[in-house]
Amino acid sequence: MDARTPETPGAAGDAVVLADVMVPMRDGVRLATDVTLPARDGVPLPGPHPTLLHRTPYGKAEARLSEISVADPVPRPNGVLAAELARAGYAVVMQDCRGRYGSQGVFAKYLGEGEDGFDTLAWIGAQPWCDGRIGTFGLSYSSHVQTALAALRPPGLAAMFLDSGGFWNAYQGGVRKGGAFELKQATWAFKHARLSPAATADPVVAAALDAEDIEAWFRSMPWKRGHSPLRHVPEYEDYLFDQWERGAFDAFWRRPELHAADHYDALARVPTFLICGWYDPYAETICEHFRGIAAAGGRVEMVMGPWLHGRRSQAHAGDVAFGEGATLDAAIAADYASLRRAWFDRWMGPRPARGEASPGAASPPAARWFCMGGGSGRRDADGRRAHGGAWREAASFPPPEAVETPFFLDARGLLAADPAAEGAITIQTDPADPVPSMGGAITSGTPVMEGGAYDQVPGPETFGARAPFLPLAARRDVVVLATAPLARDVEIAGPVRVHLRVSTDAPDIDVTVKLVDWAPPSADYPRGFAMNLTDGILRLRYRRSFEEPALLAPGEVADIVVTAPPVANLFRTGHRIRLDIAGSNFPRFDVNPQTGEPEGRALGRRVATTTFHLGGAGSPPRLVLSVVP
Repeated sequence: MDARTPETPGAAGDAVVLADVMVPMRDGVRLATDVTLPARDGVPLPGPHPTLLHRTPYGKAEARLSEISVADPVPRPNGVLAAELARAGYAVVMQDCRGRYGSQGVFAKYLGEGEDGFDTLAWIGAQPWCDGRIGTFGLSYSSHVQTALAALRPPGLAAMFLDSGGFWNAYQGGVRKGGAFELKQATWAFKHARLSPAATADPVVAAALDAEDIEAWFRSMPWKRGHSPLRHVPEYEDYLFDQWERGAFDAFWRRPELHAADHYDALARVPTFLICGWYDPYAETICEHFRGIAAAGGRVEMVMGPWLHGRRSQAHAGDVAFGEGATLDAAIAADYASLRRAWFDRWMGPRPARGEASPGAASPPAARWFCMGGGSGRRDADGRRAHGGAWREAASFPPPEAVETPFFLDARGLLAADPAAEGAITIQTDPADPVPSMGGAITSGTPVMEGGAYDQVPGPETFGARAPFLPLAARRDVVVLATAPLARDVEIAGPVRVHLRVSTDAPDIDVTVKLVDWAPPSADYPRGFAMNLTDGILRLRYRRSFEEPALLAPGEVADIVVTAPPVANLFRTGHRIRLDIAGSNFPRFDVNPQTGEPEGRALGRRVATTTFHLGGAGSPPRLVLSVVP
């Protein structure tokens, strides 16, 4: 290791970096670690100091696209961030995760991060520059490693700042959803295999990966283990297929790294700040963390914006704009760095006693969220629809006044306040022609998919779409149900649930749902605008149990529930609440071959004829939303 003064703005010599310290883990593997200490004239201050830890698979010294602000949109390297925190009185530890960048070992995505984090905390706590209080922070994977660590109840953990991650249940969001597999895992694996130590050290491996066309590989799904674009870096192919093929919810998915839902009593031991966006794959994770930690008696705050993954200083997502007030910088704090710094100052800065807030520190409302909607609906200067929105706050989320409200499914294509007469809608679904993904809660999907809000009309740029590029609602395999134009504004804030009654001639199918804010025609949008809000999926072999899949019997009529991540939106007067139901959402999720073959290993395909039985007495099919009076 070597000591140096970071090349960052500020007083000269007021932070010193101990670079590339190799920290030993319990199995002897050593992880590359940078330690930044408060200093004066290039000499470390005596300390000890409260300490902050950031563990990352993306390079401990690299710039992060999420480390920006409205005022300064240039991504900042981790070293700049560490130096700023050191000047505020913190020792800062940046570490490469196992098997990534400078760290030793084999990378197995998500697995073992709890133990590595625990061992790192033990090492930090033994250093003379640490005062025994350690906070953790980071985005996405760097949140996953935090909850994995916290579940093991490590000594010294004093506060957490979780941004867009920290699996509450990776089986239900982030890796799988409703039994289906999230294909962002495949695009992520391909990109980061190219950045792996194996590829950076061997030009032959790098050249092999560079020669692969990931879009062509997506068009040729399903992949086969040993014959995929990841075959050049076997450790990446192995972990991807391990997750892809493991369809049932078993002990693997209950590991602390993947299932914080079993450990909220442990997470509640330390104050936790949560932040995310509605168009982020971890929106449901963050809302579940908020609910679970609060229920366990923890001190927790949550901010949910209308954002893509880590894009909290951006006022649009996809083709929709939410207004300048939608950014974190405009409504929550001066910028992201000051928000994070204030959280740690409050709970573990130099002034507070351990576990207590700073003297006189006021607690904001526990939950703050952006309710999308209410804008002009015009096309703005950047060509995006001005959907608008406003911030809300409450002690809980969904807010206490929200009422679960059913909208009953009618075979005439309606969502109605009252149950309809019995009826049915029948469609055919073909795995060779899946419904293209149009935005949504997606990250790490380039170049085959992008997240965000879009008019549900594909174009040449939409992966899997074909001319003449008609609206998705025009497809014969998409069921569309909608309210009449609303006579008054309707605001929702909370989870989305769809109860359905289904029969099919295939042993297994997927059912997807998508909640849409359907705006009427206007001068700027003469065909109207169907904006996606949230979507979900259920693989029907898991209709009874995620632990024990069962194929459908011939003639079986199944009552199922398909959930979608929570969302907050104001449907304006004249708009329509719309529900789209289909059998696929690709490339966001893997396509069900509808043959009943094992997941991740299927090679066949069959067309399925599926009937949705609507209306009737008893417990009729319905969409359930949390409506705010």
